[in-house]
Amino acid sequence: MSEFVVVTGMSGAGRSTAAATLEDLGWFVIDNLPAALITKMAEMVEMPGSEIERIALVVGRSGSESFEDLPEVLGLLGTRHRVRVLYLDASDDALIRRYEGTRRRHPLGARGVEESVTDERRLLQGVRDRADLVIDTSDLNANQLRTRIQESFGSERASETMQTSVVSFGYKHGLPLDVDMVFDCRFLPNPFWVDQLRPLSGLDEPVRAYVLTQPETQDFLRQVDDLLATLVPAFVREGKSYLTIAMGCTGGRHRSVTLAEEVGQRLEQHGYAVSVFHRDVDR
Repeated sequence: MSEFVVVTGMSGAGRSTAAATLEDLGWFVIDNLPAALITKMAEMVEMPGSEIERIALVVGRSGSESFEDLPEVLGLLGTRHRVRVLYLDASDDALIRRYEGTRRRHPLGARGVEESVTDERRLLQGVRDRADLVIDTSDLNANQLRTRIQESFGSERASETMQTSVVSFGYKHGLPLDVDMVFDCRFLPNPFWVDQLRPLSGLDEPVRAYVLTQPETQDFLRQVDDLLATLVPAFVREGKSYLTIAMGCTGGRHRSVTLAEEVGQRLEQHGYAVSVFHRDVDR
């Protein structure tokens, strides 16, 4: 059975970067494919002698008809193949800044950029609801997006099991849009207020030791372990392809980073495919 990844989402959110990354990972990539032609492509893959096993279809920029047809087409494709939908999103402000910075015309640009972004988000809501993985690129550069996609689609294991991501972030930089559950770590003692720890991050051993030796941290981790021990197997049984867990602190450099690493290690010890990503550690 062939495996399909359908890459879609908001224009300006990183579809070109996603397509290039998947191609580097060995996927057969078809860019700017109208939704109506997806089933035709699947029929070609099913023909005797076809050696194409992993296909990435980048869908978008083809007008509202393509967006409206996509949920039905994906349903049909999923009856014959393994299909995952990667939806790239970003905040309205980020998308508007990108278009104004490049002076490109929005694909739905009969009106201004702001109105076009609003229209596109409405047209794509049904597709976003169907997505297996949503990546918010508002605060990601191209290299960070590349890393997220490599971790999610770069191995055979990731395609066969639920891929779990643990993300650290800072509340002062905004809540991530693309997570399934959020743990607030701001109640823990903050290394920022320790002079020798302030310049470091949660990846450095002195900060890790400070955070993990706090009694509150150990109690918190025990309760997180108990909760995830119930939820993660249930998500696997339900056939969920991706699970994203976010750990947040004030700035996203100390407590959340340490705890994201710790939770990721604990999940790996239980046999889950895990990647850890620190959104705000360098801010």
